[in-house]
Amino acid sequence: MEAIGIVVFALGILVSVCLHEAGHMGTAKAFGMKVTRYFVGFGPTLWSFRKGETEYGVKAIPLGGFVKIVGMTPQDDDVDPRDEPRAMWRFAVWKRTVVMGAGSAAHFAIGMGILWFTFAFVPLPDPDKTDASPPVVERVLACVQAEWSLNPETGQQTSCDAAAAPPSAAKIIGLQPGDKITAVDGQPVPSWTAMTEKVRASAGQKITITFERDGRSMTAAPVLIPEAERIKESVDPQRPLSEITEGDLEKVGQLGITPVMARRAHGPGAAIGETWNQTLAMFEGTVTAMKKFPEKIPKLWAALTGDERDPETPISVVGATRIGGELFREGEIPMFLLMLAALNFFVGIFNLLPLLPLDGGHIAIAWFEKARSWVYARLGKPDPGRVDYMRLMPVTYAVILVFGGFTLLTLAADIVNPITLF
Repeated sequence: MEAIGIVVFALGILVSVCLHEAGHMGTAKAFGMKVTRYFVGFGPTLWSFRKGETEYGVKAIPLGGFVKIVGMTPQDDDVDPRDEPRAMWRFAVWKRTVVMGAGSAAHFAIGMGILWFTFAFVPLPDPDKTDASPPVVERVLACVQAEWSLNPETGQQTSCDAAAAPPSAAKIIGLQPGDKITAVDGQPVPSWTAMTEKVRASAGQKITITFERDGRSMTAAPVLIPEAERIKESVDPQRPLSEITEGDLEKVGQLGITPVMARRAHGPGAAIGETWNQTLAMFEGTVTAMKKFPEKIPKLWAALTGDERDPETPISVVGATRIGGELFREGEIPMFLLMLAALNFFVGIFNLLPLLPLDGGHIAIAWFEKARSWVYARLGKPDPGRVDYMRLMPVTYAVILVFGGFTLLTLAADIVNPITLF
């Protein structure tokens, strides 16, 4: 199943890239620009055909795609004189902006489409419904962390060390995934909320747990519920963990289990609002993560030299595909789809950075030219003309070198010390 998931995720990425290039091609043709080539992949051509003035085809290395628009820059030296009027650089700035931005727009549309489909038709965890449902065990924790603390490497709550810490109460009494807890100390607990309230109030006390397994009711011997420091239930669950203070914590009892989450699909209508909210959240998360890239480089390098891999370090396409395979194998289809949507948002935003050779670099130059021409006109000076792309090549090569090095670093880390979810 994991291999199937890897293939499906990789195909999803390839389709996204192809639609990115199709966005450029479609808008360019709509404005009257001449598009001569549209290919999937790189390297030697495996197959192609010509329709109208455009050659479509597939190349041997399926790691992307490209579209050739005549006269993308004034320095293009392969423009047939007959095509000069249709050269891209001759069109209005706003049209060129639309064409260059259409690739990222395609990624955003794909991401939002995946989110809408997920929220509309895929059953997702519903915490409110879970709290009101009978408490069924999904996972038994090996131990329970007594003191609440934040792991600075991962930004998550520190986990206990099963090799050093005593076993959880749930492990001691032998609870198993699928067990339905029916009573605590002989008092019925019809919901997860009712069960957790009794357990949290039993810190430092011995209690009995009654549960159903395979249709039989069983009551375990009294077990001591350890006291653990946890976030108060009154604290906003959306609050970042980095902002939690001592005043937000309390000592409560912990059994050491996680629940089987109730799930529901929102439906096509309700999914629209959920899609919009999640899109905004993913945009914000992507921008925040991109700002932290420089500080993650030492951690990536450390992962290559044997240190534990920080799960929040950037990953390559190879790493993302492998994680997608893990999610598919475990049946986590919602997370599989959400990850594919997040990847599309990342690529779309990244591609709009105002740096060559990214699309955002071409957009930035086009508007710089327009602004410079306006200023010169106001000063009564002749129009300085177009930017000489050849003079920008050293900067372009530097950007390629930096991004290429970062890509190789993430790729190496994903091969030598990959992030694993399960």
